[in-house]
Amino acid sequence: MKKLILSGIILIGLAFTAQAQEISKNALGLRLGDNGGFGTEITYQRALGGNNRLELDLGWRNRKNFNHNGYDDDAIKLAGLYQWVMNIDSGFNWYVGVGGGLGTYSYNNNNEHFNDTFAFAAGDIGIEYNFDIPLLISLDFRPEFGGNGYYKNNYGSDIAVGIKYQF
Repeated sequence: MKKLILSGIILIGLAFTAQAQEISKNALGLRLGDNGGFGTEITYQRALGGNNRLELDLGWRNRKNFNHNGYDDDAIKLAGLYQWVMNIDSGFNWYVGVGGGLGTYSYNNNNEHFNDTFAFAAGDIGIEYNFDIPLLISLDFRPEFGGNGYYKNNYGSDIAVGIKYQF
């Protein structure tokens, strides 16, 4: 059993050290999703090395009847993710990431106004295409855990399409 666990750890380590295509030093754009997540986010990526980067996302929402209690709510959140980028084929990469964030929300319930803040842990897995022009498109899945009551059962996730300008 110990050999099996050790072999698994070695394989995961090799996957994270695989040679990646050169990633852009900076990228700025939008992340558009809405599968129980936050919806539109402004996204910024900063390369930290040959195949690692930091992604920061600022999201907001103004929704009626979103949460499980059926209240009208407004929210804003900031997420930060450390990502490992691995090359699939020329222009195509896949990536995984881990991180977290903070947010605040307010809602009305029977003419009473409530405010609260929340923290969460997040993961990220996705695929991206790096065009010959300074354009990057991506598709990813992000589960988020925590939320201090903002997410139903303290879990939220979404699938999003991203479009970023690289510089």
